[in-house]
Amino acid sequence: MVCIRMATVSDLLQMQTTNLWCLPENYQMKYYFYHLLTWPQLLWVAEDFDGKIVGYVMAKMEEDEEAPRHGHITSLSVLRTHRKRGIATALMRRSQYEMQEVFDAEYVSLHVRESNRAAFHLYRETLQYEINDVEKEYYADGEDAYDMRCYFKRKEVKPKDTDASLLTSELSKLSVGA
Repeated sequence: MVCIRMATVSDLLQMQTTNLWCLPENYQMKYYFYHLLTWPQLLWVAEDFDGKIVGYVMAKMEEDEEAPRHGHITSLSVLRTHRKRGIATALMRRSQYEMQEVFDAEYVSLHVRESNRAAFHLYRETLQYEINDVEKEYYADGEDAYDMRCYFKRKEVKPKDTDASLLTSELSKLSVGA
């Protein structure tokens, strides 16, 4: 069983290690610290039964005041040994939930390599992202990226709905199988 929880400072080294094992785009530790200090609600980890971080999502809020308020997924990674279990989906949904509820975001954006078919399928089919644009030579190796967006539905809160029932509903979508 895997637990999805908010990241802490003590998780950052394991998050960076997961990134190094799984992704060609790597970040210095100060970048992880900056995200954690600025948007702590948007960094989530998947922790295995033995305390090992097996996946993470690192996100931020864009600060362009001329654009609609929106978040951005900076990095998502799950160790190969733990893929195909819904972990990436749960991490993404949790971060997206916080973007919408805490920061009142209208949508979330991300970039994905054109060649990364598995990630593209996750974003397009499972999480309902749409292609907004193609960024030519976005990555350091010259590969193009899809600029993708997922627009949040504005919910109408009825008087009988409570914060607890809405949270319970949203959290029920985050369950992850072993």
